[in-house]
Amino acid sequence: MKNRLLHGCLYLLFCLIAGQSWAQAVKLTVTGKVTETGGSPIPGATVVLKNSQATGTTTAVDGSFSISVPSNSTLVISAIGFGKQEVALQNRTAIDVQLTQSSSVLNEVVVTALGVSQEKRTLTYSTQEVKSEQLMKAKEPNVLNALTGKVAGVQITSSSGMPGASARIVVRGATSLLGNNQALIVLDGIPINNDETGNADQGGGGSRLVDLDPSIIESVNVLKGAAATTLYGSAGARGVVIITTKSGSGNRKPTVAVSSDLSFDKALYPNLQQKYAQGSRGVFFNGEDQKTSLSWGPLMDTLRINGQPAPRYFLPDLFFRTGMSTNNSVSISGSSGDRSTYFTSYTFFKQLGTIPTTDLLRHTLFAKYTTQISPTVNATFQLNYSSTDNNRVPEGYGLQSPLWTVYAGPVSWNPFPTTNADGSQRVFRFSRNNPFWGLDNIHNRSLVNRYIPVVTINYQPTSWLTITERAGADMYGEQVKYSEARGSTNVPTGQIVDQVNTFRQFNNDLIIRANKQYGDLDMGLTLGNNLYSSYGQYISTRGVGVAIANFDNMSNTEKQTYSEGHYLTRKIGFYGQANFDYRRTLVLALTGRYDGSSVLSQERQFYPYGSAAFAFIFSELLPASLSSAISFGKLRLSLASVGNDNIGAYRLNTPFQSAAIGAYAFPFQGQNGFLLSSNLGNANLRNERTNEVEVGLEMRFLKNRLSFETSYFRKNSIDLLTDGIPVSAASGYGSTILNAGSMQTKGFEFLLNATPVRTGKFAWDMTYTFTRIRSIVTQVNSGLDRVQIGTSWAVVGQQYGVLIDNQFARNEKGQLLIDGQGLPYSGSTGMLGNLSPDWLMGLNNSLRYGAFSLNAFADMRKGGDIINSDDRYGYFYGTPKVTENREPRVVEGVSAADGSPNTKVVQAQDYYQRLNGIGESVIQDVTYLKLRTLGLTYAVPSALLVKTPFKTASLSVTGRNLFIYRPHFTGPDPEVSSYGSSNSAQGMYANSAPTARSVMFSLRFSF
Repeated sequence: MKNRLLHGCLYLLFCLIAGQSWAQAVKLTVTGKVTETGGSPIPGATVVLKNSQATGTTTAVDGSFSISVPSNSTLVISAIGFGKQEVALQNRTAIDVQLTQSSSVLNEVVVTALGVSQEKRTLTYSTQEVKSEQLMKAKEPNVLNALTGKVAGVQITSSSGMPGASARIVVRGATSLLGNNQALIVLDGIPINNDETGNADQGGGGSRLVDLDPSIIESVNVLKGAAATTLYGSAGARGVVIITTKSGSGNRKPTVAVSSDLSFDKALYPNLQQKYAQGSRGVFFNGEDQKTSLSWGPLMDTLRINGQPAPRYFLPDLFFRTGMSTNNSVSISGSSGDRSTYFTSYTFFKQLGTIPTTDLLRHTLFAKYTTQISPTVNATFQLNYSSTDNNRVPEGYGLQSPLWTVYAGPVSWNPFPTTNADGSQRVFRFSRNNPFWGLDNIHNRSLVNRYIPVVTINYQPTSWLTITERAGADMYGEQVKYSEARGSTNVPTGQIVDQVNTFRQFNNDLIIRANKQYGDLDMGLTLGNNLYSSYGQYISTRGVGVAIANFDNMSNTEKQTYSEGHYLTRKIGFYGQANFDYRRTLVLALTGRYDGSSVLSQERQFYPYGSAAFAFIFSELLPASLSSAISFGKLRLSLASVGNDNIGAYRLNTPFQSAAIGAYAFPFQGQNGFLLSSNLGNANLRNERTNEVEVGLEMRFLKNRLSFETSYFRKNSIDLLTDGIPVSAASGYGSTILNAGSMQTKGFEFLLNATPVRTGKFAWDMTYTFTRIRSIVTQVNSGLDRVQIGTSWAVVGQQYGVLIDNQFARNEKGQLLIDGQGLPYSGSTGMLGNLSPDWLMGLNNSLRYGAFSLNAFADMRKGGDIINSDDRYGYFYGTPKVTENREPRVVEGVSAADGSPNTKVVQAQDYYQRLNGIGESVIQDVTYLKLRTLGLTYAVPSALLVKTPFKTASLSVTGRNLFIYRPHFTGPDPEVSSYGSSNSAQGMYANSAPTARSVMFSLRFSF
């Protein structure tokens, strides 16, 4: 009896436990929508199971979500800028959640110097963050190009439309006359290299930031002023671009995200004429037995060849193809229990350029693992690997450039076949290649393998103290092969060039951070030490005299010449920052750094600098009656003095170089010869210094529906390291390097964010940026008023980047002087323009209705000039569109002989060929207005995905460069720098690979 009773009790207990477990095990698929109090959906809100380590999701564009959870569980819903809310399901399968918008932005966090996350409200300097979503809408393979127009105070210039083309980023104007003016790039706390490499011939190369996959980026934060960048040392004086990569998500199962893009690209041509044939003075040349570079022949409409109407061969249409790009990416993110998270990604990007034989292939693999090793220690291990394969053709005005004869070729000449019966190259003129022969016989290929490992270890012995050790490296090897077959007009015997570039950079930071609160005062202290080294090696071999066709091996050349260069630089820095926050109203930040650099004089290798910055958050003192209207208000003031070692290695000494005496270059007849460089070294070089003052105002209104940020800054850069300063010939040298120059830069920046409409299913968000910067050269050197940068000049009293060329001769009234032939002529050289824009503007509009979203981004540049060298040569050839008007004309002006009005009639050919020799005629204003991107996205509602394996899915179509308004520039795109991203290359448009108009289709989903 007792046994039966015991068995009955056990059975009853088992049923109760099983019933309880079954109730817990029953899962429901819960759908719902997350909105704000006005009814507008909140995309990207997080919905997680309370106290769960693995269950969660995010809302779609329309605010909808779907999640499978136990029937009696509780969901936690949160979103940036909104209060968190918990919802008990109580067996419900559908819920609607309204989140209340935060009344201030006090909890918004951004990544600042040294990778430290900090509340934006406490920042005492100007910084602007661009999120991953905004970057990906640009559909650019290079993240710098994706930032164009989006950040106030930043100017970005792409060199050309070549796959992998370099891009230049300058923050708050130039700070050096001849040194590097581009911003420092930092990836997860580690500086990385962005040199321009990959080209062994004419034209620009590729920025090494092209090796980075934009899809792994979580955000980009631009630190602009000296007070913001002091902790980064010398290189930070030019501004800092902080790139933060994505991390895994805690408390969630693995999520697989897949994306695929397909785009088609159409080349945009310069304005060329198609009305007149090859020839001169109206006489036809057939390009076979009658050769000329000119297109001043007869009208094509009346031209007959062998009694038949002459066919047209518009070379750009024949030469360029429809480019195509594909980008396929897969990522996996999640967590391992509650202690570790992971994120890994693989992407293959393939771009076939609009120029046949050009392409860019990039494989990237990224992995990041973060783990809590112990209650006081956590660590992050990450590795970014990329393999980049880039094929390009020569650009610019080298004889080997195929674009020269594409843009300047006659419309009456058939370029096919490319060779004559004897195998020689078939050309319409002497001393230039057939562009199609060049595609088959001239190649430039760059192969890069790059590794960026980073290890970060945080030790937190107490709640107020954190010790961080971060070590990282940036290493790549590049192989470049350039080949030019026999028969080229540039090197008739052919040539092969092999280059090997090796780069290694190591960075280590030890950082101690302490934070304590004493009553109303919150104090923070940061102390750190930085060790940095950079090594580069360049080996080049040039062989001439190619023996066997299509065998691109150095052993296949008759004569080889070798060259080698290498450098090693080291830096050490000690830094500290103290922050004081009183009642969340008054913030003071004091920063100091003491740097040592191996490139400076031994007596002056170490130099201190620092900053003091103050912020007054006056919105904390406003009465409650104003809080609904004024959400946030802050005044900023900062003073900073930063040092910069902006010079290459070994400039303290005068190196030996391979000698050249007259027409004889060494090695000569098997004998090497070296001479000291004519540029004298200087053993007394010291650091540059920039002193900056900045004031700013940040305001947010109507619960953050409207906000703006404005900054004004003035900085004086002194003791600028200036190379190429002339010295007396009696010294035996031609020039030297001195701490000689100085500049003053003033600027105004404005950023506006607004949500004009947010109601029900519809929302409209807008972002506007405006930048106006003036960099004036105040000194070059005693006795000098200018120094050449490259294409442009630094002239005392003028904005940085003056264009100097020969100008039209004019009288005192400014009238053109006309010579006896009835034509204008060149007088003296003069300052004809400037590279700097008057201002820059960007406008982004995002419209969202239900599951559909429309994004349009336009930017504008007002002012600034460029030399249109295509037109300069084209005037002589008769190929620009403007030369279609070939009526005789009287040039407006006065006779140089007697001052009377000119009445002499001249022919169009004579007039334009005269302009060819006058630089002023091709200085063009590069004002433009671009519709840079226009995209439409459909996000599949989560309710439609309930019975599918997918968590999210979206389709989009995007157009790039759909509209370019360029009222004064005759090329296809004024945003160009044909010879690359360096200081010396700016200001020249010359036979560049054209910008493309693109349409891209994208598919994204996750499960």
